[in-house]
Parts: sequence; C-alpha cells; structure tokens
Amino acid sequence: MDKSMPISTLSDCVIGVDAAYYLEGPAKEPLVAALGGFPLALETSIVREIKDWEAVGIRPHFVFDGLDDGINDNPFGPSVVSARLNATAFETYQIPEPEQAIELFRTSGQLIKRLCLAYFEKHPSQFIDAIYGPSELFLYGVDKVITRFKLSYQSFVDPKLGNAKQISQFMPEQSEVQWIEQRACLEELGRIPLSLFTDALLLAGSKALGQFPAFKEKSYTIRDVVNLLSSYGRSVVNLCNQYPEDKEVPRAAYLEYLDQFKRALTGIRHHVVITVEGGIEALDKEIAPADLHYCVGQRLPEELNMYLSRGLVQPRVLSWLASGTILMLAPCEGGDSQVFQNLIRVQLEPMRKQALSLLADSVHRYYQRKEITTKYWFDLSHETKFNIKDLLPSPKNSLSTWNVQEDVLLDRLHAMDGSSDMPIGSLSFAVRSLKDVKFARASITPRSKDRVQMLKSRGEICANAIWRFLQLRGYVDDQHQLTKWGEILGSTLSSMGHGSEWERSALLAIELVRLDLLKPDTMFSNYSGAPFRGSGWYSHSHLKTGKGLKIRADIDRRNCMLVSRVACLGRLVHPPRGYSGPLSRHLLAYHATKATVQAALRDLVEMSVVTMFLEGYAERDRDDWMAIALTLPLFDEDSCALGVATLTYLDELSGRPDPTSKATREETRERTQGWVKHCNFQLSQQHAYQLWDAVCGAVKQAKADGEKAEEVQMWDDVDQWLSQRR
Repeated sequence: MDKSMPISTLSDCVIGVDAAYYLEGPAKEPLVAALGGFPLALETSIVREIKDWEAVGIRPHFVFDGLDDGINDNPFGPSVVSARLNATAFETYQIPEPEQAIELFRTSGQLIKRLCLAYFEKHPSQFIDAIYGPSELFLYGVDKVITRFKLSYQSFVDPKLGNAKQISQFMPEQSEVQWIEQRACLEELGRIPLSLFTDALLLAGSKALGQFPAFKEKSYTIRDVVNLLSSYGRSVVNLCNQYPEDKEVPRAAYLEYLDQFKRALTGIRHHVVITVEGGIEALDKEIAPADLHYCVGQRLPEELNMYLSRGLVQPRVLSWLASGTILMLAPCEGGDSQVFQNLIRVQLEPMRKQALSLLADSVHRYYQRKEITTKYWFDLSHETKFNIKDLLPSPKNSLSTWNVQEDVLLDRLHAMDGSSDMPIGSLSFAVRSLKDVKFARASITPRSKDRVQMLKSRGEICANAIWRFLQLRGYVDDQHQLTKWGEILGSTLSSMGHGSEWERSALLAIELVRLDLLKPDTMFSNYSGAPFRGSGWYSHSHLKTGKGLKIRADIDRRNCMLVSRVACLGRLVHPPRGYSGPLSRHLLAYHATKATVQAALRDLVEMSVVTMFLEGYAERDRDDWMAIALTLPLFDEDSCALGVATLTYLDELSGRPDPTSKATREETRERTQGWVKHCNFQLSQQHAYQLWDAVCGAVKQAKADGEKAEEVQMWDDVDQWLSQRR
C-alpha cells in the first residue's frame, strides 16, 4: 500500500514531523540500548538530514510528546518488553553472535503525541502541508501519512583531502518519499467503512490503547483484526462480550478492555491540542462529555503548558501532577538488582516528593490536595500513596531569598580567579562564588514588597535557579553558606575541567557518594560484563553493623570495577558516528543507576526555575526558554562507553604477567584502541583519569572521619594500583 514520489514534489511545503517517530529512523544507532545515553551521532545526523530537506525546499515542523494522561492500560508493557529484548541481546552477544545481538539491540531501543500534528494538518489555515509519522495517525482523521524519506547519497574522494577522506553528497534527484493513504488502506481491506478501520487500528494496539487481550503473544495483521471484528457484527461491544474466554484471559479482562477502548476512542475524538493561537483546548470541545478528564487527563494551568511547549521543562513532573500517578518504568538493562530497586522505591522518593510539592505549591489549590500513587514495574501488586497536602508547606518560602541581580553577579565573577571559563549561569560559579562569606551574606535578597525587580537575563535566572537547587539538596544552608557537602562539591569542581560536561560528572559523583552507590561492591551479580581477570584478595568490613566480614574478592577485579564505574560518569571522546566496540551489561546497569539519579536531580533543577516564573520572580516576556533549559545543569546524559573502554583496558592489563611495565601498557592501549573503534582512546583515558583523581579526592574528603577509615584506605589502595597502570 506504500506509494512513492520524488522528494522534489514536497518543495516549498511545511512538513509536520512526529519527533518520536523520526528519532527511531535516521538518527537511530543500534547500540544505544546497550550503552545508554544519547546517540553519539544524534546531532550530526539530524542537522545533515534537515539541511538536505531544506535544500529541496522542505520546512520541517517538529512536534514532541507532551503530558502523559496516566490512562494507559499497560504503562509498563513497552519498557518491560524492551528490557527483555535487551537481556536476550546481551546473552546473544556473550555466545558470541555479534550481528544478531546488534539487531536485537536495535529492536529493543525502538520500543520507546501525535495529536497536535493531526490538528495542524486539518486546520483551515493549512499550517502544515503533510505529516511525517506512523500509520497510527489515521486514528486522528489524517488522510495521508509520509512514512519514510529515502534520501540518496553519493560518496566520492576529495582530492584536496587525500584518498583516505570520503565525502558524502546528497542526491535530491534520486531521493524519494514513501507515503500511505487512508483511502487506499480501506480499498485494500475490502472497501471497509472508516469506522471499522479505526476500531481495528485501536484493537491492534497503539499508544492510545493496548492490543486486544486475545492477540497478546500472537502474530497477526490488520486484516486479521478487521476479519475478527467483522465476524462479530463490526461491533467492539459484541466482540468483548462474546469472545470465548479461557484460563489466561477471563471474561473480566475483555470487559475491562471494553471500558478502556471507550475511553481511548473518546480521548481521540476530543484530544487536547495547543492551538495556533497558543490556547490549550479539547478538539470539538462544544460536544465533548463533561467527564472528558477521565479520557484525556486533567488540565494544568496554561502557563505551565506554555513552559512545556517552549522546552523550559520536561513533561515528567507535570505529568505526575496532572495524572496523579508516578510510573517507575523498567530501565533498558532490566533493573533486576535489589540495589537499583531500593534506589527507585526508597532513596529517590524524597526528591520526587520535593519536586511535586514545589510545583503544586505554585499552582491551583486543587493540586495541593491531590493524592499521588507511585507504581513500580518490578512490583505490580504494591503501590505507594501520599497526599501532596502532607508535603506542604514546600521549601518555596525558604528559597525565595535568592534574587541576586546581574550587576552583583558580574562584580563577583570579575573578582574570582579563572572567571573567563566560568559564566554566571554555571554550576561552578554558583558553588565557588559562595566561598566568599561576604558575598554569601549579600546574596540573601528577599523580594521587597515595595519595589519588585524581576530577574531578566538568562545568566541571573540560571544562577538563582541553581542556588535554589543547591539549597534543596543540602549543599547550601538557609543562610546561603556552603555546607560540608557544598565544600566537597566545590573542591571536586575545582579539580576537574571546565564546562557543563565536567560539572555534570562532579555533581553526579558526589550524589552517588551520598547515596552510598559509588563503590566496588557487586551490585549486579547476574549481569555479564564485569571484570574477570587478575589475582589477589582483600578484606572488607560491613560498614553498617561494624562486623568484620572477610570477603574473598579479587583485588584487580575490585579495583577495575571501581575505576570503571567512576569512568561511567564521563564521556568517551568519539566522533559523531555509531559506536563499535565491547559491551558490558554490568556497566549498563550502573549507567542506569547514574541516569536515574540524574533524572531525579534534573527534576529539582527544573522545578526550581519554573517556580521562579510561576511566582513572578523572573521576567516572562522572553524568547530564550530553550536556552535557559540548556544552560541549567544535568540536561545531557552520557553513555557508559567511557566506563566500558576503561574496563576493557584495565581488565586486559590485569591478565598480563607484567601489567605495570611501560611496554605492556602501551601494547594494551593499542589493542584497546583496536577494539573500541573510532574513539580517541588516549584522550579518553586522560579524561577518565582526571575524573578519577577529582572523585577520589572528593571521597577522601567526604569520609575523612574515623568511622570511614577503612573505606578511605580502600580508595587509597585503588588509587595506588591505578597509578601503576596509567
């Protein structure tokens, strides 16, 4: 049913692009699911393709997913399936069957709102000319959908750069667009009515509704669904009431599915859109049912939706508040360990509550009395509930003393050493500026009732938002003085390089230390990819009970594990192309631990800045919303690739009879460079060791008291061991 046409046909057209669907295409790297983080070639791939579109006159308009309505009948399904596929891929990788494993990783990574696209396409002003997305868009009344851009390229050698450098040139005359038409689908399926086609699409499974219970674990086509529905009088009600039940799917499951079907269909007919005028409303709201919120979720203030649409905040915390449900989805490595599940259920819960209380305390009172339910993929029978009113008052009032104006910030910046590499909107500036006790006192700037002077520049907004975040996390006290952890964070930042990448690594390292998760203990015993070479034994005391537990463990393996986990906090020096090299499910699991902590911290950062706007502390008349979001810390997410490369080198070195000799180290570096293709391994090593030095110093500073002497000694031992293998 696919049709093709030359790409030039779309010249001078505006194409609405489903961002989630697009990111599963050209920018998709098969090993992202095995490494975590952002694809290495993401930016390059997207920029190149957009430039090629623009070269033929196509103007893309990307639409990203919005709030989660919390009504999904099987919210954990896709993440659990993806985790299972990932586990199978790692098992296949260990056999080894690398090519088959890569395809499995590619599939697992693809299981990741199409509503506004349909609205824009059907709007009388013809805001967009066509839609690029999945066939699921037919549910929303779209007539034609572009499913693929087949861009053609020709490679040739640039004589100026030599034979080793090939240039890829876009060939528009050979490029095509594939698309499907709703009318052709109806014809192909036997000239069926549109209502039957829509019902069949829903029964087949989509983002709006899971598949019909009888289809689970079975292979079927859309024609099979149409035939089944036709045999029951083209009625979903008849199908759910009369389909034969069995032990696996009782009648109650079909009746529950029927209710979900009705809600999904109503939600599609009256889906919520951001209009071209900027308003938030339900489609055909004049005839929408009064209880529509049961089908599309509850409405947040339009100001919050504006911040979401401009990219200032991500939808996570906003979705929690709107839906009343926090869904803890399975990470790509599986999340089977007790350590990870305890992190999700217990250790990060205070951060989630803090983020929600900050947001709720700045919006309508209705949300301040809302009950929130937390559900976990690993324990479907257990839910935790709390009411936001029990979390109030939020820390909002104590944070209101951060209103430092730009002129004061610039004066402090110019007085600091190394200020040229430290903008006022950076984490480094926020921490190091408070080392001056006089400035810290002067930074106590509660808003005056007589004279309201709002924060205007991006730098001053970001600086005050970061200070608020640091106070929430206990790095700064109510008097704007650095706490013990603030001093440790400042020392760590000073020991690292400049830039957001190093700041992110420093902050995550300290947070993992505080959570007692930056250690060499066996957290993921069932996962492959841990160090397996070396010799020697060490003893370890149980830190909580104080009992001396003699644990026989390999010194080289322990040391390699700890250094590799620290390296997971950094970034591999790699060109913008897909990764090719060793993999480790063990380090992917540690990456998931780090990434989960990072997401919780970023929630607090975003709530710190968004409440500044909601409460009127910052100027709203602006157009740099996305720039503010990108300036604030913890936006990017690194993969575990640097950790894998570091483990590969150190573990290989441990298998050699003379691991500390210069010749052995150089030879092992060359071999590792051959295994971890495309990367600059030498520079990556330097980054990993610089990261280690700073983190090791931070840990020693944090655990300098007598009770932690044995743990400090362990870090000293690992540091000495690593110094002989650099």
